[in-house]
Amino acid sequence: MVVSLAERRLYLFENGRIIRSYPVAIGKPSTPTPTGEYSIRHKLKNPGGPFGTRWMSFKSHYGIHGTNSPGLIGQAVSHGCIRMLNKDIEELYDLVQVGTPVKIIAGSL
Repeated sequence: MVVSLAERRLYLFENGRIIRSYPVAIGKPSTPTPTGEYSIRHKLKNPGGPFGTRWMSFKSHYGIHGTNSPGLIGQAVSHGCIRMLNKDIEELYDLVQVGTPVKIIAGSL
């Protein structure tokens, strides 16, 4: 999977082709989303609170998760995590496994 911070989109690939694309919220300027290459380290259903219905960590204290504020998707508002609509994170959660590579880039895809 690739997250484009510039586009505020998450892309899921299979065999080099984009198979899904989702809008995301990213870290605000004071707490930016880290760029780099990671992998899904842990998955959790129904973490509650601001994390929505799913949580997938990619770095200590950073994750891809749902939201309790869907109107903020597409904005730079998080503490560095990648927020998704709950319906989107539920779909993505079922499609990826622990160990799935996550690449976060500042620019466009």
